[in-house]
Amino acid sequence: MTATAPSLLERWGTFLFKYRDAVFPAVILATIAATRPQFPSGSRTADLWLDLVGILVAATGQALRITVIGYRYIARGGKNRRVHAEDLVTEGIFALARNPLYVGNILVLFGLFIIWNAPLLYLIGVPFTLIGYMGIVAAEEAFLRGKFGQAYEEYCRTTNRWIPDFRKAREALRDIPFNWRRVLLKDYGSWTAWIGTAGVMIIAESLFAAPYEQQAALINAILGVLAVVFVAWAVTRWLKLNKRIRA
Repeated sequence: MTATAPSLLERWGTFLFKYRDAVFPAVILATIAATRPQFPSGSRTADLWLDLVGILVAATGQALRITVIGYRYIARGGKNRRVHAEDLVTEGIFALARNPLYVGNILVLFGLFIIWNAPLLYLIGVPFTLIGYMGIVAAEEAFLRGKFGQAYEEYCRTTNRWIPDFRKAREALRDIPFNWRRVLLKDYGSWTAWIGTAGVMIIAESLFAAPYEQQAALINAILGVLAVVFVAWAVTRWLKLNKRIRA
């Protein structure tokens, strides 16, 4: 049988899988830097409420990532920056959806978009994020279908691609211990990055709205939170590098 040529989406996903650690941040941060936040109805108070909504959306995405990694980790980095998998992982949260980590990533990014609230960021960031992850998933699915065949087809038949089916959660997570050490070691960089980005965004918004003297209490509080987050990151990294904590 002649192999089917990869689709354009799959080819884009293969490229993005290889360079995503550079491409995603470059595109999104460049778009943020080129835009200015918009205050709903010109109200700084309304914008602070919108910031809270964005933080909650991003935190929901992070909570999903923590849940996924805590119950069953799957290496998403591939091998030599190419899509690769030794095993077909269908346990833990992967029994509820096939790509829960990516759903978590999307929610984190959307939360940051909401915080900055710039029309151009929505116009570029939302489709770039969605099409990017759709491409990565298309590339991964082609690989998994070729390697695992019927087993993967059956997994696809019974499990949603994106939206977790939490009705299956009790059965799927039964007798699977939650590994906090693995969460700490595998995901400390993720929450440090988005919390740091959110904090810088809110500080920048504050300075767009009014001089520092009028925003000092909020800005200083955010700087305090960021300092704690950075110290936690540094301590966790030291523990990891010195093998003081293991998954």
